[in-house]
Amino acid sequence: MRGCSTLLCVEKSRKGRFYCLPSYAWKKVEIHTFRATGITAYLKNGGRLEIAQQMAAHESARTTGLYDRRSDEISLDEVERIVL
Repeated sequence: MRGCSTLLCVEKSRKGRFYCLPSYAWKKVEIHTFRATGITAYLKNGGRLEIAQQMAAHESARTTGLYDRRSDEISLDEVERIVL
């Protein structure tokens, strides 16, 4: 982004959408967040855990599995179960 040194922008989707964080918030994001995002995206697109393990240079597939965030997603149907 031109002329905006206090924001860090990250491409979040294939559609070219960018999301920007102020610099103070960016410091809270760790490299493990990016590893989890990459591994999860790879697995969502049909990748195999064993190959993700090799790409992440993990000795154990169990370690790679800790970065898999596919089960963290909540469907709209589940959210609509909330009745107040």
